[in-house]
Amino acid sequence: MNLEITNISKTYPNGVKALNNVSLHIPPGMYGLLGPNGAGKSTLMRILATLQEPDQGGVQLGEINVLQQKDAVRQTLGYLPQEFGVYPKSRAQDLLDYFAVLKGIANSSERKAVVEALLRQTNLWQVRKQKLGGFSGGMKQRFGVAVALLGNPKLMIVDEPTAGLDPAERVRFLNLLAELGENSVVILSTHIVEDVSELCTRMAIIDRGQILLEAEPLKAVGELRGRIWRKIVEKSALPQLEREHQVISTKLLSGRTVVRIYDQELPGDGFEVAEPDLEDVYFSTMAGHIGNRESETTP
Repeated sequence: MNLEITNISKTYPNGVKALNNVSLHIPPGMYGLLGPNGAGKSTLMRILATLQEPDQGGVQLGEINVLQQKDAVRQTLGYLPQEFGVYPKSRAQDLLDYFAVLKGIANSSERKAVVEALLRQTNLWQVRKQKLGGFSGGMKQRFGVAVALLGNPKLMIVDEPTAGLDPAERVRFLNLLAELGENSVVILSTHIVEDVSELCTRMAIIDRGQILLEAEPLKAVGELRGRIWRKIVEKSALPQLEREHQVISTKLLSGRTVVRIYDQELPGDGFEVAEPDLEDVYFSTMAGHIGNRESETTP
């Protein structure tokens, strides 16, 4: 079951053009939607989740018209928004059981089995009787996934899932998402490049409501080989380098600055070739060196 997004646009009453003629083909598996805050990711996720209407365009999930058959979409949708509320005094097991009732699982024995299976899948079985108010950020995120998985959804939307998680919780959460991508279309909307690099077989980069690049991460990285160069410099030398080269990123290393630039030929001046990564793809695309940037829109 593929997800086809065709020419979706959305402008808010305050004049902000959140999406500008966005088209994407999203096959089953993990798909990364990568972009800075305010790029239009959350607006697109809310449209796909039937929570918001676009001004124009269409969305098709298999045989389902997402914009016209909202009830059919919701029956096969799992949605984990960037921020979601929980009842802090409720136990995880009890609240998940309640959501299962709302999802239409009326048979008590069936519901009990589903709740147990999901709590085990999200590694929350041992804390099932704890109140959600005492859960860590990562535990709350995993509980959100358990809720989203009720009903075996064919479309999972996960919006900024690892923001604020500590490294250990982030790894556990990413491993869980990787399992989900085996049976469904899972869209991971994030500004964290590493999340997409570790999970997704396809991705799109979005900025100012426009798709700048749609690609396979490994292929996009491979196409940058021989075009990314690095050099360690004093911070004071950075302004001059920025005037002379297409600097795509800078990082501090032991008090000095590591500069990475994009150039199709050896730039000389002490630069050495660098093995590219998805972060280089992201910054090069945002700078307009790769991808197809459409006409700029003013937010």
